[in-house]
Amino acid sequence: MGAGLRLGPLLRYVEWPDASGVAYRPTATVWVEADGPGTAEVRCADGAGGSARTFQIAGHHYALVPVTGLTPGTTTAYEVLLDGQRVWPLPDSPFPPSTLTTPGAAPDRPLRVTFGSCRWAATGAVGRRPAGPDALGALGARLAADPEAVRPDMLLLLGDQVYADMPSDATRQWLAGRRDLAEPPGEQVADYEEYTRLYHESWLDPEVRWLLSTVPSLMIFDDHDVIDDWNTSAEWLAGMRGRPWWRERLLSGLMSYWVHQHLGNLSPAELAVDPLYARVRAVPDGTAALRRFAAEADADPARIRWSYRRDLGRTRLVMVDTRAGRVLDEQKRAMLGEEDARWVAEQVLEGRADRDHLLLGSSLPWLLPPLIHDAERWNAALCRGERGERWARRGEWMRRRSDLEHWAAFPESYAWLSGLLAEAAGGPDAPATVAVLSGDVHHAYAAEPVLPGAASRVLQLTCSPIHQRIPYALRLGFRFGWSRAGRWLGRALARHGRVGAIETGWSRTGGPWFGNHLMTLTLDGRSARLELERARRGGRLVTEHERVWG
Repeated sequence: MGAGLRLGPLLRYVEWPDASGVAYRPTATVWVEADGPGTAEVRCADGAGGSARTFQIAGHHYALVPVTGLTPGTTTAYEVLLDGQRVWPLPDSPFPPSTLTTPGAAPDRPLRVTFGSCRWAATGAVGRRPAGPDALGALGARLAADPEAVRPDMLLLLGDQVYADMPSDATRQWLAGRRDLAEPPGEQVADYEEYTRLYHESWLDPEVRWLLSTVPSLMIFDDHDVIDDWNTSAEWLAGMRGRPWWRERLLSGLMSYWVHQHLGNLSPAELAVDPLYARVRAVPDGTAALRRFAAEADADPARIRWSYRRDLGRTRLVMVDTRAGRVLDEQKRAMLGEEDARWVAEQVLEGRADRDHLLLGSSLPWLLPPLIHDAERWNAALCRGERGERWARRGEWMRRRSDLEHWAAFPESYAWLSGLLAEAAGGPDAPATVAVLSGDVHHAYAAEPVLPGAASRVLQLTCSPIHQRIPYALRLGFRFGWSRAGRWLGRALARHGRVGAIETGWSRTGGPWFGNHLMTLTLDGRSARLELERARRGGRLVTEHERVWG
């Protein structure tokens, strides 16, 4: 018998025409995990397809199948075969056939981007940590029930796709059957095999599995994909490197992210020239090559770029790594290293005349509730030593205790990003909208800054969580952070830290909303429409907010 299907398929990359629409020949990629070595094949009903041999990492077998021969502007059902045997759709599946949709050759087609972050596995977030209905599963159920419903063109999953430090009850029981949980890291995952358990638990949920097979997805990590507070500070990192289990945890986290998330972010053309992908596929077992890569990423983050760019017709999306590439020296703190920042700036500013919309994907929001923004600026000043050594020690404790590590906690990076967005939004060639899409903070909101000279509508759109628990005290804290009293307290903290006034003002134009949410941004010509949907009991998605610009 041939290999069987363990996980997937995930429809990852689907090519869009460039701004000119010239010579558009759509391609796609489909990711699968098999239970043994073999050849994975995708066959489309219209005759398109492709195949790829599996590659092996730590005893697991994966393939990223390039699909060619697709026709622009069509939707075709597809099936997956392993060594010639059909393994998808599953026998007796209650779901419609998985389909692959390609945009038409015209670059001005409407684009629907659905995004959010922070998702516990639907089957795992029960028991002592109930999280309510899963918004991603609710979306899958709705689309499966109505094959004619309008689907997103893209899912942007903006961090915390898995929780390595907060596994479900079922996963903890599985871990206990594998090793002694009295030994560090205890009830958290320790190695690559345990990371694969997290992805299986999360992506085998039936509605989510079908959704990911039929709607393309792009992903970026945040801290819980590795560990809470990942790369918060130099002191934090030094402490973690002193723990005997940390190196295996980090390397396994980066390896599993590369396999399960990062590979699918790349186009077939990028994969064709990726040296690591070539090395991994050229040998019977690519574990050693991938492990060396992860070790290099740990030792010298500046050598590895996790950020990437996608052009979707007349919309450009730049996804930014806000975790792995940080500069943590207190006197030189930066969200991005110099080379990565230079690359991001080039992608944001290049070809502006051909863009109707610019999207910046950042797991961490650029604009926060004002109190939290000022608290992070104040805390950064304390940790930098502005109020002396005693306050610096207190500041480090507060930074970790309260997760004070967003863009505002890297003041120079915040100023750099604000300036970059102002430049992108200015002048006669400016796009209609410049939007930062974010998650992380366990509530949803829309905010707009005051940027003198901006010709674009500049937006901070934050959607979190997809499926998580939001304690009542946290809701109160975020509401207070947006309040007038919260703003006053934030200004008082800023004065104590001697950091001056906020460089860029902004106003909240929607929210805060609490619950398990997804946001959808529909871009049509020079207009943009925002819809926020909340998962309700029974797995329904209910619209809570709509807004149109342009």
